[in-house]
Order: sequence, then C-alpha cells, then structure tokens
Amino acid sequence: MVYTRGYMMGQRWMLAGWMACAGLGLATSPLVALAQTSLDATATQSSSEQGVTVKVTAKSIGLPGSQWEFAVVLDTHSADLSDDLSQSATLTTDDGRTFKPAGWLGAPPGGHHREGVLAFEVPAPRPGAIELRIERPGESAPRTFRWQL
Repeated sequence: MVYTRGYMMGQRWMLAGWMACAGLGLATSPLVALAQTSLDATATQSSSEQGVTVKVTAKSIGLPGSQWEFAVVLDTHSADLSDDLSQSATLTTDDGRTFKPAGWLGAPPGGHHREGVLAFEVPAPRPGAIELRIERPGESAPRTFRWQL
C-alpha cells in the first residue's frame, strides 16, 4: 500500500491530538479525585442509645467552599424525637474547626421517625477527616460519626 504525504501528516496530527488529550486527562485526574469521595466516606453509620437509633450518611462531601450534606434518620419506639438538629449538630474538622449547620431540610421535631438532610458550609482548606456530632436531649455524650476524606 502506498501512503501519500498528506495521509501521513494527518496520522501524525491525530496521534498528537490523542497524546494531548491523554496528557490533559492525567493532569486533571488529581482534581477529579478531590471532587470524589471513597465508598467508606459515603457509607451509612449508625448509633443506638437509650432506645433511639440515629443513622447518618454523607451524601455530598464536595470541594472546599461548597455545602456538605448529611442524610440523617432518627428512629424510636418509645421517645419523642423533639431534637432541633439545626441547633444540636456540629461538624468538626481534623484541624479543630467547628461549624454549625447552614440548615436542616426535613421532618420537624416530634414523632417517632424523622429524616432529613443537614447541610454545612465548609471553607477551604479541605480537611483530611470530619466528625459530625449530634447532641440529644437527656444523653450525656453526643452521638459522633466520623469520615476520612
């Protein structure tokens, strides 16, 4: 088969373009990794004390400066779930910063089953680990849920 000079030049440009795209992918892969969380970071954690079970799942742990969201489910057969989670929850980073929730979107206080989402504003720099603490009325210690980022 005889190749013309134009065909060979086209092949070189195509190869150069492919190599540039591959290089761009390698250069941006650390940024993609920052935006993602591991399966461990999003696994549901549970705490059962005094007849109340609290389950928390990290839904959205984004880049610094964006809202981080945690799905919270409270269940009981005996107590009234009158917690004001927007006041009783805090998020603490491994470098000692503590944040109050930006908001609670979910069931109001009361009843035997509640669920919703706690949202936090988390500024830079991105921490290596976080701990969500929920203080419940009548309990001596807060419920704690930890994630490695």
